[in-house]
Amino acid sequence: MTSPLLQHIPLASAYLCQDCDCVGNSATRCPACASTALLGLACVLNRNEVEAEMPMASFAYAGSRTAALAA
Repeated sequence: MTSPLLQHIPLASAYLCQDCDCVGNSATRCPACASTALLGLACVLNRNEVEAEMPMASFAYAGSRTAALAA
């Protein structure tokens, strides 16, 4: 029994081919099917950067709605 060949692709250089659903490290062409329909996975999966860019929403409670309409 042989063990599978393990690959390590950093998230910053991982691209998903939208034609054959393979993951590769080429930003220009899929290494499996040569398609150019690639999606950079870092922008989808790297939540640490997204959380740093998007501040948490803050909510302020106003008075009752009828009081605001009367003013």
